[in-house]
Amino acid sequence: MKSGFVNIFGKPNAGKSTLLNALLGEKLAIVSSKVQTTRHRIKGFLTDPGQYQIIFSDTPGIIEPRYKLHEKMMMNVKSALEDADVALLLADANDNKEENNLLFSNLKLKVPSIVVLNKTDKTSKHKLAEISDYYAQQHYCKKIVAISALQKTNITSLLNAILEFLPEGEAFYNEDDLTDLPTKFFAGEMIREKVYELLGDEIPYHTAVIVNEFKEKETLVKIQADIIVQRESQKAILIGESGKMIKQIGTLARKDIENFLQQKIFLELFVKVRPKWRDNDMQLKEFGYH
Repeated sequence: MKSGFVNIFGKPNAGKSTLLNALLGEKLAIVSSKVQTTRHRIKGFLTDPGQYQIIFSDTPGIIEPRYKLHEKMMMNVKSALEDADVALLLADANDNKEENNLLFSNLKLKVPSIVVLNKTDKTSKHKLAEISDYYAQQHYCKKIVAISALQKTNITSLLNAILEFLPEGEAFYNEDDLTDLPTKFFAGEMIREKVYELLGDEIPYHTAVIVNEFKEKETLVKIQADIIVQRESQKAILIGESGKMIKQIGTLARKDIENFLQQKIFLELFVKVRPKWRDNDMQLKEFGYH
């Protein structure tokens, strides 16, 4: 049996979360067109009993930290670098290859690395051949696989490439487990995803979600969560006129959470102001950024 940690690295918006979801066949990581959507290291398990267990990790996009929140995000990347058995170096096929090469070189990986060229459905064959040749010459590249994570194109080829390099070993988790994170974490992430979807470019980056109550009852699950912002003006926008925006966030999040849990939920949301929470260690810890 093969078993090990396969961790995904790349620039913001390369498609890491979409790739994780495509590999697992489940929506585990939230997805947005905005950068820095992923803040945590999210593990998902793909198990074929007796054959393999792959522990995938989606990691935050690699950035230069500006706040303590960013520092904690980059610590998640660092931990993923330290325990990887195989690295997936994800690059948007239409992105600047020199910038990606610098980023991948600076990771200083000591494990087999597969360069995964994403968004190939938007790339010409000529350009794809050119960038494949470029990455093939880099010292960190053991193999190249071209995919479209969104279209789920060539995912099986990528899985086969991973299994080539995955070490032999026993399973780390039960075959029915999908992740090691609690269910209420994903409920909070799905609420935050709707903030990213519905609001402009600035507010989502000033927002956190904390789930205060997650009670499983006979007929439904009761969830109460706070959406945290930094300023009163942001709170007013999140609530919206006559509560229209917060109601829309709640309605969309509830549908996704019910689909995830396969159970009815009652969702109650409040918006609270915590000035400069992104630079406050105590508040970051409270919001789950360890």
